[in-house]
Amino acid sequence: MTRKISSRSGLATPALHTQGRIKLRILGTAISLLEELRVGAEKDLGMDIEYDNQDFLTAQHKAALEPMTYDIYDQCFHNLDIVWYWRAVQPIDIDRITLWDEITDLTKTGRIGPNARIGQGDAPVTKLFVQPNLALDEKPSRWISMLPTTHNFDSFAYKTDVANSNQMTSWAALLDPQWHGHAALVNEPAIGIFDAALAAQAAGLMTFKNLGNMSVEEIDRLLDILEERKKSGFFKGFWRSAEEAANLMTRADTQIQSMWSLGISKLNLRGVPVELANPAEGYRAWHGGLCLSKRLSGRMLDAAYEYLNWWISGWPGAVVARQGYYMSTPHRSRPHMTPAEWDYWYEGMPAATDLPGPDGITRIKAGAVRSGGSYWQRSNSIAVWNTTMDEHNYLVRRWMQFAAA
Repeated sequence: MTRKISSRSGLATPALHTQGRIKLRILGTAISLLEELRVGAEKDLGMDIEYDNQDFLTAQHKAALEPMTYDIYDQCFHNLDIVWYWRAVQPIDIDRITLWDEITDLTKTGRIGPNARIGQGDAPVTKLFVQPNLALDEKPSRWISMLPTTHNFDSFAYKTDVANSNQMTSWAALLDPQWHGHAALVNEPAIGIFDAALAAQAAGLMTFKNLGNMSVEEIDRLLDILEERKKSGFFKGFWRSAEEAANLMTRADTQIQSMWSLGISKLNLRGVPVELANPAEGYRAWHGGLCLSKRLSGRMLDAAYEYLNWWISGWPGAVVARQGYYMSTPHRSRPHMTPAEWDYWYEGMPAATDLPGPDGITRIKAGAVRSGGSYWQRSNSIAVWNTTMDEHNYLVRRWMQFAAA
């Protein structure tokens, strides 16, 4: 097979178009299905890339039950259990992942640095390696369930014209009576439950034996607290996408709420004064990745591996960095970023210049500082990972009742 060199990644990729142009279908969410990446992948890989952009729950349901409708599933480790249970995706051979040795230890061992805490819940390492019986475990093997890619450390956001960083040092602020009628939560059970739990525990409203794997009794008590708050008018709203989150702070009288980095980017574009909190209890972390549909074989499987290798080759990581996300091979991204971008996004230093988002429009003003410090500081302050708990089905029922009431 003839070879070509991607002008940005520097990795050898097969010239698949010489045998007829291939189309890869990617199922995922707005976290990483950026148009800039789709266009870049088509240019670098010489194949057609089709994105199927869904919300978390829809993407997970489709990935589990309709594996014939996609080639690659681009999601998060906490969304993996159900898809793996249905055998909708196949193990990934790390011998075919060119830069496997360069992927950070955050997924391989759960920690970056000797004193880092692994965090409760679905730390990616606990679901990374595929064992001979197809169980997922942290014991290293040649096969993995998902190629680690984008990730971040989330908390809650607040408007800086009504509060300052000294008031926002704990998750407890998210349920503080001061914000009655001005608070909002993310409406996704495996995410929102942990924002609420961290807030309730920090506020002294309840404690958990294991925050990452709550009992039915703990779920009930927490949802009772939230339902009581909702009935009293405490919450201004609930959201499922970064766009909805940004709209709540732009158009509604929301002053504090769950927030993702993409939401912060949207608010920056709109000129809304907002900051992400750096809570003392630690972040709620998530880690994205790429899975291979069980239907892939032969030439289509080869093409899918090319896409996986392209994702961690450098340029894609620079694109997602401009959206506030980290990449599992950060030093591959650095040459594709300006020194000012690297210093702001990864080193936690003040922005030396205005910085663009993935679309080239200015998102960060000169002098701004990313809350929480450097990548290595933030990755060492994880309280809990987004998680699909043992009582996930029960949680979803209770959460849906709460959100819809």
